[in-house]
Amino acid sequence: MLLDPLDRIRSSEPVARQIRQALHQAIVTMRIRPGEMLSEKDIAARFGVSRQPVREAFIKLGEAGLVRILPQRGTLVVKISRVLVEDARFLRSAVEAAVIREVAQSTDARSLTMLEGNMDHQRRSVEAGDTQTFYFLDNEFHRLLATAAGRITAWGVVEDMKLQMDRVRYLSMSDPAPMHVAMEQHEVIMEAVLARDPDRAEAAMKRHLSEIRLSLNELCEKYPDLFEDQEQADRL
Repeated sequence: MLLDPLDRIRSSEPVARQIRQALHQAIVTMRIRPGEMLSEKDIAARFGVSRQPVREAFIKLGEAGLVRILPQRGTLVVKISRVLVEDARFLRSAVEAAVIREVAQSTDARSLTMLEGNMDHQRRSVEAGDTQTFYFLDNEFHRLLATAAGRITAWGVVEDMKLQMDRVRYLSMSDPAPMHVAMEQHEVIMEAVLARDPDRAEAAMKRHLSEIRLSLNELCEKYPDLFEDQEQADRL
């Protein structure tokens, strides 16, 4: 299990929240792999805290669908569910299709400037082959679109439900091809926004968010041990 150490537990924030955030990031970015068992005792020792805040962090991670607390056995990092990934993609597509229509219809100059600045940074990260930075900028691009549409609360809902999608995306980061594809699709989306064409923008967004279906099939074949089917989940 790989965890970036915290600078030290900061007194200005609740301890359980800091531990939850560190574990959340490590699980989503695949530094803690699906199927690993987490120990309250080991995590507490790593961060130099008691077991109570670790227990609280595990409960929150369980509510987010990232771990499963198994009585008398420990805390399991859940494997990636294809069903949940597809459900998240479906819901995200519905929300972001509506968002991009609003952006294309009535975006102010300031929002466009921020979006174009983000696109410039994306291009540079692609040229540098920096998949980690591109992933961050990709996420920020979609957040900026939601902000431009005045739908930041809706984006919060999207962020909560796309955790399984994010794990799939991080798993695919060893291959630079998806990054180039995503960049090209972002360009098409922005072209439609700048042209004030909501129909074209919506179609481009839906194509973009359907891309994960292709990578999901490939990753399931390449890493079958990281994915679960419903029968496996029911046995736990």
